[in-house]
Amino acid sequence: MTTIYEELQEQANAELQKRHTHCVRVCMAAGCLSHHGDTIKKALEAEIEAQGCQDDVTIKGVGCMGLCAAGPLVSVEPEGILYEKVTVEDAADIVKSVGNKPLKRLQCATNVPFFKRQVKIVLENSGVVDPESLEDYILAGGYAALDKALTDMSPAEVIDEVVISGLRGRGGGGYPTGLKWSTVAKAISDTKYVICNADEGDPGAFMDRSVLESDPHRVIEGMAIAAYAVGAEQAYVYLRAEYPLAIQRLKMAIRQAKRSGLLGDNILGSGVNFNVDIRLGAGAFVCGEETALMASIEGKRGMPRPRPPYPADHGLWGEPTLINNVETFANVAPIIRNGGAWYAGIGTKESKGTKVFALAGQIKNTGLIEVPMGISLNEIVNEIGGGTPDGSQIKAIQTGGPSGGCIPNQYIETPVDYESLSELGSIMGSGGMIVMDSSSSMVEVARYFMEFCKTESCGKCIPCRVGTAQMYNLLDKIATGKATSADLELLEQLCDLVKNTSLCGLGQSAPNPVLSTLRYFREEYLTKIVDATDKQSGS
Repeated sequence: MTTIYEELQEQANAELQKRHTHCVRVCMAAGCLSHHGDTIKKALEAEIEAQGCQDDVTIKGVGCMGLCAAGPLVSVEPEGILYEKVTVEDAADIVKSVGNKPLKRLQCATNVPFFKRQVKIVLENSGVVDPESLEDYILAGGYAALDKALTDMSPAEVIDEVVISGLRGRGGGGYPTGLKWSTVAKAISDTKYVICNADEGDPGAFMDRSVLESDPHRVIEGMAIAAYAVGAEQAYVYLRAEYPLAIQRLKMAIRQAKRSGLLGDNILGSGVNFNVDIRLGAGAFVCGEETALMASIEGKRGMPRPRPPYPADHGLWGEPTLINNVETFANVAPIIRNGGAWYAGIGTKESKGTKVFALAGQIKNTGLIEVPMGISLNEIVNEIGGGTPDGSQIKAIQTGGPSGGCIPNQYIETPVDYESLSELGSIMGSGGMIVMDSSSSMVEVARYFMEFCKTESCGKCIPCRVGTAQMYNLLDKIATGKATSADLELLEQLCDLVKNTSLCGLGQSAPNPVLSTLRYFREEYLTKIVDATDKQSGS
């Protein structure tokens, strides 16, 4: 008897038979769309008609290809040719080149470290599958892990594989995913929830957005496996309203999955029910904190609450709730498909697997990368990232967003894992990585992030509400050359107070950029300090 999943595979294979020898893939993620990627796709489609090669060439829109700095990107398969900075005017020449000599003037080298040094698990389908096609996802092995979990594994066996994998939460906290799942699974309740935290608010970060734009079914599949493992039937994706393309494609993927029996009642004929709904965030950074996020889903003001109780015991509407972020869920299907031991074989002893980073700032190859844990900052920034655009020396690397810190160039050989970054006063965070050169003022950097935290504070607790405002004022005085040594001393005292007395992670981590810049770039602060006696004498 043919199973529902086998029927879906047959439908996907029937779709595959309609495709042609050559496939021209056009990046349709937000970065390339901002440079008219959609217009380029239309021009290519018109050209295959004009040149009469409809029977030989397929034009396909795909997700992010990673090298955003070189967009718009177009690839020709199966030859593996990549074209960069493509324009509408190039469409005719690209179509003519298919099956012939590549266009040297547009060709992007694919044997460079940017591509060769990456290990793609989360991003294995990005730039390959059509994010708007369920058939394309299934042809790439999509939903095979869900079918395996529902057919061949008990919920406890699913959790065991996640535990064995060593996967830690990719939202920034690094909490063991398997432990979180097992806690929710053990909670006694008739109603449980799963939440995907897609409220990506760190400046310079675009990992979650790219995954949802490029491979939305992968996140849905990971959530469905998680729901089966913990005993939940309802899930929510809390997604930023500022990500319209991600919203559009996720909504489309949910509709496709429901029509195909992958969501709803009795998914894949297993007797398991599972539904996913979307809740849009209004841009409040604090709603990335899980208790504030749940309050927002419940229709309340997004403000954190004290913990315990933790969401695993008392979460959404008081029920046990599993919360993971986009990248964490995107790791689940390959773990179930290939086994937890396979995943644990990548990375370091304490930090398993890979991590997706968004490279931004003063770096040649801005874009999205996925690398094994334990790779050095130097390898990421100078080899994969290509160093600074003008070849100047890197001054600092900021990781972890407003909650992270600035790591000076002297520590550039540091391995990228949870423990090593923490020792330097920074954090992994969700994956934003901003590179700064000698033109950057570290006092200005600290002031920028403190202004961000001050603005985004929900105001519920006094240390964060008042402390971040006072810290910003002191940083502003220092940056404008009006501060005294007493102001600098007060700034350090406030950092300690806000860090240790704030209610939630926003306030607790807000001093990190200040503390890390003071730790490594103190002389930049001291050069701007004017002693009280000097000010009085007018010197």
